[in-house]
Amino acid sequence: MHCPKCGAAQPDGTTICRQCGIVFEKYWKYHLRPGEAAPPVARPDLEVTADSSRPPWRELVLPPTTDADPLTAWARAVLLGILIIWGLPLIGSSVDSNAVGQSFLHLINLPFHEAGHVLFRPFGAFITSLGGTLGQLLMPLICLLVLLLKTHDPFGAAVALWWFGENFLDIAPYINDARAGVLPLLGGNFGHSSPYGFHDWEFILTESGLLHLDQQIAQFSHMTGAFMMLAAMVWGGLLVHRQMHAAKDAR
Repeated sequence: MHCPKCGAAQPDGTTICRQCGIVFEKYWKYHLRPGEAAPPVARPDLEVTADSSRPPWRELVLPPTTDADPLTAWARAVLLGILIIWGLPLIGSSVDSNAVGQSFLHLINLPFHEAGHVLFRPFGAFITSLGGTLGQLLMPLICLLVLLLKTHDPFGAAVALWWFGENFLDIAPYINDARAGVLPLLGGNFGHSSPYGFHDWEFILTESGLLHLDQQIAQFSHMTGAFMMLAAMVWGGLLVHRQMHAAKDAR
């Protein structure tokens, strides 16, 4: 054999070159052996991942399904079914019926509404009145963003989107009551008998010169919420369908 570095002849089985002193095994760690092909050169600029064609928003909204647990899939399917059964009658109800205001979820939204008044009080009377509506919208919106961007839980984000849309339905009858003032308010008051400013949307629309559009704005709020709730149902349904298939394939 010959030394790969200096070419000096060596007895078979020699581990160290008698001419230049290199250790053969160490030398072969960093050099190609005779007849060995060179490894391909990595080109990061040319590398394409499997999901590089997917837009970033899709990676957040509909990521590749990795959870094949059938129990989780069925639990989500049941929750989605509840949201659909609960949500569709609310979407189909009229603003005048105040069906959303009579639902259990209205009692969940109410504390966030009142907390919004306190939170936005430093910004003046107008923003304080609007703060109730902002408060009950901000809470589900914050949940939506945290679940989607922080914990990467798109199904949880879909549920939060459903709740976000439901709050728009919850607000609509209050807006619609700005001129009529017949809805009962906290403390047993009514809009038509309470002091000016006590009814949030009477004050907001009067101060902004939009009181004559209260019914149109209420309808827009209802339609916006309905669209969000339907989108959340479809989104959740797609996620459950994908997880069901993953659980089936894993068996």
